[in-house]
Amino acid sequence: MKLATRIALSVTVVTPLLVVAAGLLVLGLVGRDLRQQQDVRLNDRASAVLPDVRALLTADRNGRAKAEQNQHRKVLGDVLDAGIRVQSADGATVLQGGPQPAEAAQLPERTPDGPVTVHVKGHAWRVLSVSVSGPAPGNLWIYTPASATDPQLAAVRRRVLLVALLAAPVSGLLAYGLAGRATASVRRLSRRAAELDPAAGAAAFVGTPVNIAEVDELSAAIGQLLARYDEQAARTAQALDTARSFSSAASHELRTPLMSMQTDLDVLAAHPDLSPAERAEVVRDLRSDHARLLELLTALRMLGLGDLVEVSAFAPLDLCELVDAAVGEAARRHGEAELDVELPTELRVFGWDSGLKIMLANLLRNAVVHGHRPGVPPRIAVRLRTQGAFAVLTVDDEGPGVPPAEREAVFRRFHHRAGSPGSGLGLTLVAQQAALHRGTVTLGDAPGGAGARFEVRLPLASADEPTLRLPARRDWISRGD
Repeated sequence: MKLATRIALSVTVVTPLLVVAAGLLVLGLVGRDLRQQQDVRLNDRASAVLPDVRALLTADRNGRAKAEQNQHRKVLGDVLDAGIRVQSADGATVLQGGPQPAEAAQLPERTPDGPVTVHVKGHAWRVLSVSVSGPAPGNLWIYTPASATDPQLAAVRRRVLLVALLAAPVSGLLAYGLAGRATASVRRLSRRAAELDPAAGAAAFVGTPVNIAEVDELSAAIGQLLARYDEQAARTAQALDTARSFSSAASHELRTPLMSMQTDLDVLAAHPDLSPAERAEVVRDLRSDHARLLELLTALRMLGLGDLVEVSAFAPLDLCELVDAAVGEAARRHGEAELDVELPTELRVFGWDSGLKIMLANLLRNAVVHGHRPGVPPRIAVRLRTQGAFAVLTVDDEGPGVPPAEREAVFRRFHHRAGSPGSGLGLTLVAQQAALHRGTVTLGDAPGGAGARFEVRLPLASADEPTLRLPARRDWISRGD
């Protein structure tokens, strides 16, 4: 059922009910006003006949029959259509005329607050009692049926019912027309949404404000929903690309060590009589290839995680603690290396804990493995400081350094020197994590010109971190540069 039809039916049902409710209120008010008018007439007539009633009671007391008859006629003429009863002080009825309640009705002796309602055998009367003073005291009652106002109330009641009956169809038609116009913008919005090409995305649903708050809010909500859908679709496509790239890269890079391992295994199987020295050499090659496989798979996995990580994984972290832990782990793994560290007390960044750890581990491993000359133990200097709104980490070594022309290439995927034992992904991971954390990594000469310096700059944690947005392009595992 259309919204306009629902509104019209609701108005058709509710409007007569409201008219009837208002009519009942009006009936009550009209009835009260008519009763007040009735009471005013009773008071006026009582005031008009009171002098004649005094004269009537005096004539009755003095026994003047003729004068009494004249006063009878005069009093009855003054009360018009109202009922009247006059009693002397001894309770004898001197005059009774007009519409009367039953003979057994007990009329109130006094009505100090004005006329009252008296019920007699199912009929209601408005009664005003007036005490007559003077030489011949007595009591005067003026009354009229309470139902005298019923014709007027009935007329009001009929009009209310007539208005209620007419209000139902008229209000329904008006409501249908108005609701149709009011919902026209909703129907147009619905048609636009139905005709939307899913491939076009949120860009094709640019709403023009119609100055109707609810419609504009609905249009904005649809646009936001489409934008979130586009974002999620892009993330899903990126995840699929990452998975395909992971599979392709793993297949390509693992082929060489696997073939080498297959050759070594074939040698062991074909020559069971190898000497212990030759067998040990083959086993060392197998172990080396196995370690390379593990390192390569671990690096590819971390690249994939970095390409898919969400902002919810980021939190305020103490970079000093992370650097100190990474240096301790490097010292444990490479006991021959000499590590010189200078750290402040605390330095907080907004980061991904696992990503920063893998970045620091690869920086230090690269320095220990490549940052020394043959026969000289590695000597690595690690410094962390603040510079403006950034944390600056430097790792200096005493190796041969990297020529300026090759410094950008070291961060590319699978780039490594000939004969290098690494996977060629360590520094790629460093560059990826620096970019994810809105920072940079650069390679230069160590102080004094001997060796290389890696410098990582990361923004310090601030109050606006909940608005952090990750880089739009995250394809480190698939990019070929």
